[in-house]
Amino acid sequence: MAGYFLVDHPDVNRLLSEWRWLCPQSMGLVAKSAFGDLFLHDETGKVFKLDIAIGKLTEVAQSETEFRKLACTKEKREEWFAESDELAAMERGLKPDQDQCIAFKIPIVFTEGGSPDNAYVGSLYERASFLGDLNRQLSQLPDGSKVRLRIQK
Repeated sequence: MAGYFLVDHPDVNRLLSEWRWLCPQSMGLVAKSAFGDLFLHDETGKVFKLDIAIGKLTEVAQSETEFRKLACTKEKREEWFAESDELAAMERGLKPDQDQCIAFKIPIVFTEGGSPDNAYVGSLYERASFLGDLNRQLSQLPDGSKVRLRIQK
C-alpha cells in the first residue's frame, strides 16, 4: 500500500493536461493506483479520485488525513486501488514504477477492454493524456453509443 502514496515525482499538471475539461481547478497529487487512477486534493483539502479508465471524477474524502485513514481499510484498498487486480497483474509480471501504470491495449471504456491478455505496463503520462482526450470525446455521447476509434499520426 505504501507505493500508492509515492507521488513526489509525477508532474500533476502534465498528468491533468488532457483532463481540464473535467478537472479545471488547481489540484495536488495525493496518490495513484497501479492502473493510473489519480487521487487529487483541491484547495479546500477535499480528496477526489480521477478514474482515468472511464473519465469520472468523484469526491472520496473531506481531507487527506481522512483519505489516508480510509485507504488503510481492505474495502477501500479494493474499491479505490483494485488491490486484488493489481496483485494478479504483478503475478503476471506487470510491475509499474512511479511514472508507469498498468494499461490496456483496448481501453476499459470499450466493451472489449479490460481483459488480462490486453494488459501491459506503459507510461503514466501517455496513458493519462490518451484517456483524457478519449473520455472528453466520449463524454459528449449517450451511454451505449457505438464508436469507431481512429488513430491519426
